[in-house]
Amino acid sequence: MAYDVIVVGSGPGGYVAAIRASQLGYKTAIVEKENLGGICLNWGCIPTKALIKSAQVLEYISHAQDYGIVAGESKADFNAVIKRSRGVADKMSKGIQFLMKKNKIEVLMGMGKLNAKKEVEVTGADGKTTAYAARHVILATGGRARQLPNLPIDGKKIIGYREAMNMPTQPKSMIVVGSGAIGVEFAYVYNSMGTKVTIVEFMPRIVPVEDEDVSKELEKVYKKKGISIMTNASVEKVEGSGAGVVAHIKTADGNMSTLEADVVLSAVGVSANIENIGLETLNITTDKGKVVVDKHYNTNVAGIYAIGDIVPGQALAHVAMKEAVICIEAIANKEGKYHHVPEALDYNNVPGCTYCSPEIASVGMTEKQAKEAGYEVKVGKFPFSASGKASAAGANEGFVKVIFDAKYGEWLGTHMIGANVTEIIAQTVASRKLETTWQEQLDTIFPHPTMSEAVKDAIEVALGEAIHL
Repeated sequence: MAYDVIVVGSGPGGYVAAIRASQLGYKTAIVEKENLGGICLNWGCIPTKALIKSAQVLEYISHAQDYGIVAGESKADFNAVIKRSRGVADKMSKGIQFLMKKNKIEVLMGMGKLNAKKEVEVTGADGKTTAYAARHVILATGGRARQLPNLPIDGKKIIGYREAMNMPTQPKSMIVVGSGAIGVEFAYVYNSMGTKVTIVEFMPRIVPVEDEDVSKELEKVYKKKGISIMTNASVEKVEGSGAGVVAHIKTADGNMSTLEADVVLSAVGVSANIENIGLETLNITTDKGKVVVDKHYNTNVAGIYAIGDIVPGQALAHVAMKEAVICIEAIANKEGKYHHVPEALDYNNVPGCTYCSPEIASVGMTEKQAKEAGYEVKVGKFPFSASGKASAAGANEGFVKVIFDAKYGEWLGTHMIGANVTEIIAQTVASRKLETTWQEQLDTIFPHPTMSEAVKDAIEVALGEAIHL
């Protein structure tokens, strides 16, 4: 059967591409080897947030007396927490099934691969292969847990994110290798439920992509929670012959130490799924493990496109979603089905969110990056300890930090750590997109009392006009 568009992969990039293609009048099919919704809905973004919510509820109950509430003893039912998370994931995956039916998108279950005719060959669970032709093929095959050579994931003693959210029993102790979003989120969840957690980070500070002040604040909060943190350290070898594991850790001074735990969680990033999808058959250009594309996600082969984790740019669900829309709208524009040339994605204005507790949200340049780029900066930092809403909520940890160009008032970046800050960062993203200045922000009324008004307060600090500090 022939289609106008075939999308390979049904994660946030793939299913959005398929829905937008159908909306624009294309006969569309989507190929998925496992579960609709991809890693994000089934093993990533969504189920991890369910785990995090359970951890937060446990924390609330444990500190009920701080709010004047008398509650009984609280403890985590680990299996019930896992079950709830899987239930949330299943519900979301079923939601994608509904969207496919609603938009008349045919779902082809199996492993998709390009052949020499630019068809998509789909190999089903029964081993049978069927070829499908399409005028346009969008590759959205996503990513998987990156594995270090000396830290191979075996699913038992050394686990990845998938195993971490579906463990049969709760470990008493865990070593988390890597302190990016995945590492610090799982560190928070397991620590909250009573697991002794140690984070081992190769870089000089945890959450190393964030502003330095954010890293310092999270480290301070995590240590207070009882999480051990080793920076400038690497796991050289893991022995798992006994009941648990023994990790051999090398520190910056070259000294070696050992650390025992029940399990090691490898959280050292994501690798793109570019193998065995037919790239070599059509000589599609790759570079550094990613598919090379232009601003509208065309590969070097006409009619073949790539989006999401397999192309350069941030490996984030919301990035893949936007790339999907840009890609299909550019195709439709060329064919006269859509009368607007989509604007290229600005990768310098992509928000990043980490859902540990306290949450982290950021967009734009860090203070260090702005200075290195030659800007003279105005920096404002407003602590949530001075926020009325934060105090009322019992969420005083963290701050909002804003960075502006001193000469023209351009908003260069915002970096937040605190309760619910992932819900606040969109305001900075929209304002930077609209090229607003600090004066326009101060001319805007922020609601009181809210956590969001801390952004306005931070801007006042940057200008030396702080009212609430």
